[in-house]
Amino acid sequence: MAQSASNSNGKKIIKIDVSSDTVCPWCFVGKRNLDKAIATAKDQYDFEIKWHPFFLNPAAPKEGVDKKSYYENKFGARAQGIIARMTEVYFLRAICICRHIFRGLGLEYNMSGFTGSTLDSHRLIYFAGQQDLDKQHKLVEELCLGYFTQGKYIGDREFLVESAKKVGVEGAAEFLEDPNNGLKEVKEELEKYSSRITGVPHYVINGKHELSGGQPPEVFLSAFQAAAN
Repeated sequence: MAQSASNSNGKKIIKIDVSSDTVCPWCFVGKRNLDKAIATAKDQYDFEIKWHPFFLNPAAPKEGVDKKSYYENKFGARAQGIIARMTEVYFLRAICICRHIFRGLGLEYNMSGFTGSTLDSHRLIYFAGQQDLDKQHKLVEELCLGYFTQGKYIGDREFLVESAKKVGVEGAAEFLEDPNNGLKEVKEELEKYSSRITGVPHYVINGKHELSGGQPPEVFLSAFQAAAN
């Protein structure tokens, strides 16, 4: 069996590839739990985390729309009845679950604001990773905080650039200005890392151990140990 690589300090290296979408609440929950596990295990391992794109809705509109309008357009003439039933049964339950879980993370889940295409956010995440993987990881945090707790629209250029500046990513505005920048790379990463999965978050640890969903920290810790051995 192949051994996990080690750094000069003797720590084994844990490489984690994460497929996620920036409008997926479970991806944010998973990231927070992953961060907790990493903090617990940082004296044992060195970590290299790379974020890869996934589109929960590839046809989502580029221009932001409020969530109610989005579902009206999606379901057409049947929208009112469907929205009523979904609100009463599915959405209220899902929102309550999300709010409960987010509060456990010290956050307030905010359902206000707009939804739409996440393509530009994934282009920016790719760009950040080309500069520094730690900056990429921090950028994912900033984007999720804005979208899920502050009602920010994930496709808003100003929000994206502001988030990039907060974590030290340089040249974000110029990069995003050309819609072709990063587009080829995002498509390549979709094919390489996300084409065979059906949901997110999805984690591949050291190229062989896979996890899916917003796992608790202890599950990540067990996976780190298995990957290192």
